[in-house]
Amino acid sequence: MEYLMQGPLRMITSAFFNHEAEKVAQTLLGKVIAVRYLNHWLMARIIETEAYYLQEKASHSSQGYTPKRKALFMPPGTIYMYYARGGDSLNFSCRGAGNAVLIKSGYPVIRKNEGMQSIVIMQKNNPRRDESDRPLPALCAGQTLLCKSLNLKVPDWDGQPLKPGHFELWDDSYSAQKIIQTTRLGIRQDRDAHLPYRFIDLRFADHCTKNPLRVRNFQMGRDYTILQP
Repeated sequence: MEYLMQGPLRMITSAFFNHEAEKVAQTLLGKVIAVRYLNHWLMARIIETEAYYLQEKASHSSQGYTPKRKALFMPPGTIYMYYARGGDSLNFSCRGAGNAVLIKSGYPVIRKNEGMQSIVIMQKNNPRRDESDRPLPALCAGQTLLCKSLNLKVPDWDGQPLKPGHFELWDDSYSAQKIIQTTRLGIRQDRDAHLPYRFIDLRFADHCTKNPLRVRNFQMGRDYTILQP
């Protein structure tokens, strides 16, 4: 079952992010975001990421340092949050000033032998427009949906490090067996839209923001590739 976590948990530290953004974007796939809320851990497995670099036009940091973008120039593992499409978005700084990874989407998970209460809370945090429960696979299928479900907000976490007991990243021994590498979403053609900096766990491709394998006229080798870590 996709929503059950795998094995023993290992907490990820800021040292994990002290690598090239593309490497971090790939190795983050499968890791679990855990946020403490209402005495429960709200958890989602990362299934889709995007890498960004200072020197390319799509990155926020390419527009220069500002107080709002300060986190992008802070040590690796610093949380950078901003508002996009009317909601909050989660990023982490990586090695090299201005480089970062955007957490594009996730899949809700619970620990074995736990009840579904954390999922219920996430559904209450992020209902459909008619206030009905959003289906489990759709709860975190997008950068703002992910943050809303996990109650991650810009004022609380922008510029902060991971905080044990409150906001953690876990490794439960799960790893993506195959990774789709493709272009990022929502990037204008004149802002380096051609760069293949988006990474998706193939197993969860139908639950990411947009599955490249189902895009009409997308071709293997031209529009995307499959990596085997």
